[in-house]
Amino acid sequence: MKVDFKEIDWLLQKLRANPYKIFPIETPHTGYIKEFKVKEGDSVTGPTGKWLEKPGTPLFILERERNPKIIRAHTTGIVQNLREDLKDKFVQAFEPILEIKHPLSQEEVISEVLLSALYVIYAEETARFILAPEISHRIEKHGLKRAEVRGGEDILIMTFMKREHFIKVKEGGRFIIYQVYFKPFELLPKGSPLIALCPFEDLLVLERIVARIREEWPS
Repeated sequence: MKVDFKEIDWLLQKLRANPYKIFPIETPHTGYIKEFKVKEGDSVTGPTGKWLEKPGTPLFILERERNPKIIRAHTTGIVQNLREDLKDKFVQAFEPILEIKHPLSQEEVISEVLLSALYVIYAEETARFILAPEISHRIEKHGLKRAEVRGGEDILIMTFMKREHFIKVKEGGRFIIYQVYFKPFELLPKGSPLIALCPFEDLLVLERIVARIREEWPS
């Protein structure tokens, strides 16, 4: 595979025109919406502090079997599409209640570009993951953006129900290990990005694009 630089240019134009990401907030379980803690257009923040020990802004109270639960913001942004008509109504699990319009930071723009441009391996099911021993050794020795892997090599190990399954690089070619998105044995939901690989011949051009974003995009 090769990096599609036309796709990157299109994505950057799109992000410059609308530098936001919409995060829907849903109910985690069934219950009654007892109270809204925010209004349409309010600013909210996600968890803060060195260890994210300070919880995010309260959004609404969901009550089930007389047990109220405060649902809080997990990111910074503006409240929109607040469904005030649901107050005192019974709702199902995963019912959309509001959205948070989140302004993308410089690092988030870079992350969006990399996820679009690179060969990313995603979790095929909810499980825990570690790097294959040889890949871990290469990263320790050479570092990210220097360590290499080739098509067909084992790159990850998925652990699930006391079983281990090796994950190979399915694309052919020579790759640079650009980014790892997880911590060892972290439980990750299906669809989570695990590791990003850059075709060896595209690395310098991609690095120039990232440098350009850092220069042009507010930090």
